[in-house]
Amino acid sequence: MSTLYTQKDHSKIPELEHRNFRNDDFWTKIPGWANITRGEFADFRWQSKNSIKKVDQVEKILGSRVTKEFMDDLRMGQKKTPMNIRITPYVFSLINWDDPLNDPLRKQFLPVGSQFLPDHPMDQEDSLGEDTDSPVPMLTHRYPDKVLFLPTTICPVYCSYCTRSRIIGGSTESVEKETYGANQKKWDDVFAYLARSPLVEDVVVSGGDAYMLTPAQIKYIGENLLKIPHIRRIRLATKGIAIFPQKVLTDDEWVGAVKEVHDLGRAFGKQVVIHTHFSSPNEITKWSQMAMDRLFSLGITVRNQAVLQEGVNNHVDEMVLLTRQLGFMNIQPYYVYMHDMVPGCEHLRTTLKEGEELEKAVRGTTAGFNTPTFVCDLPGGGGKRHIASYEYYDDENGISVWKAPYVKKDQMFLYFDPIHKLSEDAQKRWANEGDRNAMIEEAKKKA
Repeated sequence: MSTLYTQKDHSKIPELEHRNFRNDDFWTKIPGWANITRGEFADFRWQSKNSIKKVDQVEKILGSRVTKEFMDDLRMGQKKTPMNIRITPYVFSLINWDDPLNDPLRKQFLPVGSQFLPDHPMDQEDSLGEDTDSPVPMLTHRYPDKVLFLPTTICPVYCSYCTRSRIIGGSTESVEKETYGANQKKWDDVFAYLARSPLVEDVVVSGGDAYMLTPAQIKYIGENLLKIPHIRRIRLATKGIAIFPQKVLTDDEWVGAVKEVHDLGRAFGKQVVIHTHFSSPNEITKWSQMAMDRLFSLGITVRNQAVLQEGVNNHVDEMVLLTRQLGFMNIQPYYVYMHDMVPGCEHLRTTLKEGEELEKAVRGTTAGFNTPTFVCDLPGGGGKRHIASYEYYDDENGISVWKAPYVKKDQMFLYFDPIHKLSEDAQKRWANEGDRNAMIEEAKKKA
């Protein structure tokens, strides 16, 4: 008799919850897709064609499942958000439409007007200083041996918390943007820069999203990077596995291109891996596991980078479950980021203290190599620092001071907790510009 646990057994044992993967036809609960077969839902072309891009589509697809109050709130959200709507049927169907306001997936992808809070006075459109550290268009070079390459600004979904909302997702009612698609001439300028930058060994291909590159573009970029002798590692960054696993399962040409670049890298003794972006256990289903089974069978390493968000994953149980499920699917939990200080996201940010406490709770729940490092990507281009490596933290006023000696020597960097989470007295101090400046200068001195 087999000693393997059955799916039913897992559901009875809380410690094994991470082995349960939702496998029902959940999309059929959406009135507009009630008759869509499993085969149709599995097709990446159907997913792309039926992605939700306008508020009116939400109302049309949901019919009686959505209230007028929610739709009014959603329309108000589009007047305030820096991000347009784009959401795959897969994710849209996983939202709890009986309680959408509190659903962690709705919070990430469908902003409503009632959720918004005033932006923090220290918010910046380019919070991480990526444009400042850009020697050629589409490239950020901050660390000596690593660069960020942004070949496109298009994504399969648009996340409300996007750190690049200044360029991603097209213009909205509140933000004018200069987005761009594939441009081989500018890519060639990037390759030329990298060829004459011998310290660079590591290239992150992001954007936008690598999912939106065609197979030919994946191969063109991969081959051109791999033929530069000193480039040793390439990371293809995509949220796709989390929000659009059907592409991995049914777009054989795209997966084949990734596999071809991966194998070419291995032949050169170089790494080609995927970095993906699960932030909530609610994004994970049997489709996720099947997509990872395919990539794992091809020998492709996948790591995860989550963003810490209020009401999405800032509870110990949610973060532990996410971490364990990722590990079970052969995805290495790599980073959990403090939310960047970009406009339109104050309702999603947490305090630094919350992040510290979460990491303490998660560490020890699974193997160390499957435990994510919690980091703060410092405003102003200081790069990623461990969440507890600040020089000074005034948690009463929500001011942390940091140094990044090997990235930008002799500079201080500041990260700020969301004001609405501070005490009433602290909120009053922040409301006064003179008090605010005095608090910041005092924190710098103490650092």
